[in-house]
Amino acid sequence: MSKAKVLFICTGNSARSQMAEAFLREYDSDNFEAYSGGLKAEGIHPMTKQVMQEVGLDISDQESKEISRFLGKKHFGFLVTVCRKAEKNCPTFPDVSTRLFWDIEDPKAFEGSDEEKLAKFRETRDEVEERVKNFIKEHS
Repeated sequence: MSKAKVLFICTGNSARSQMAEAFLREYDSDNFEAYSGGLKAEGIHPMTKQVMQEVGLDISDQESKEISRFLGKKHFGFLVTVCRKAEKNCPTFPDVSTRLFWDIEDPKAFEGSDEEKLAKFRETRDEVEERVKNFIKEHS
């Protein structure tokens, strides 16, 4: 049986979609192949790496990618947009079986002290983790 391919998309592929990719790989790589991309590739935010490391996930091997890398080249069973901008501006991917929208706030847009920003990244990480766990329960 082949694994279902899942593409997580956000605006810059620097936080939310990277987190989702890592959590899906960690929790169910037997059933799913996880990918992530952005409308543009902004590089992975240092706080994304930090908060994922805090829960034991090293994402230093992941890279920020534009979705154009996948468009027409891979067929995905699931496409999950994790923000309004990506949902609104995502091109149509052919042969996607299921398209989902998770409206998750961008932690990079949060303004405050470094400590407050880090808390926002942790909050986002925890929300993404919970959504990935629910996704696995619903689609395994």
